[in-house]
Amino acid sequence: MASTSQATIPRSSAHTITGRNGLIDKYFYFFASLLFAAIVIWGFHYTVNDNLFHASPPRPMLLWFHGAAFSSWILFYFFQSALVRTHNVKWHRFFGWFGVALASVMVVLGSIIAVVMARFDWFTLHLPGTDVFLSVPWGDMLEFGPLVALAILWRKRPEFHRRLLFIATCCLLDAPFGRSDYLYDHSLFYACLDGVILLGVVRDLLVNRSVHIVYRVALPALIVWQAAMIYLWRGAPAWWHTFTSRIVA
Repeated sequence: MASTSQATIPRSSAHTITGRNGLIDKYFYFFASLLFAAIVIWGFHYTVNDNLFHASPPRPMLLWFHGAAFSSWILFYFFQSALVRTHNVKWHRFFGWFGVALASVMVVLGSIIAVVMARFDWFTLHLPGTDVFLSVPWGDMLEFGPLVALAILWRKRPEFHRRLLFIATCCLLDAPFGRSDYLYDHSLFYACLDGVILLGVVRDLLVNRSVHIVYRVALPALIVWQAAMIYLWRGAPAWWHTFTSRIVA
């Protein structure tokens, strides 16, 4: 569903940006889709074999569907970006409704699998703190869902639409970043995904000489939200621990 201004503005009347900044304007979201794929591959190569393909004990079957759905989103983002880049806007809009369905499934599936895996880690692997960690995956879904919903709402406003979907996809990257023990142990996975979002800010500064309101509103709000999710996980206040332990147990 990622879009560009050419989706609604005729090429003859669109403002033309030339030189290096023109290349950034033209290819940023396409190369962002490749970066997303690279981060996912890099992150999950740490754990996917031992924790899914050859896991002992075997992981819940639902985890396979979860992995398939979220991997499909990364592929879908790349596919949609490629369609826009090749000016196949009509097909981009047609397949966009598949993205609506996929995102809806992801929000529900992501919320459920978080509880399923918390119970698995608690009762089968006997890992501590899996209940309070629910703040992270649930927090991701409470970021991703509204961002995609706004992108759908503003699908005819491409400057909003493409930035919202870019940020929404970035919000999924804490999962691959968190597969690095160092980033996980130091709670730096959110900082890493925010760094990817900042690439969009840099793109705006280079191309438009200003930062779009989507970034000016969304990024500070995300940082505050992420800090709250880290606090619930690492700080484990009594009310949160009681709430999540009842869900897991």
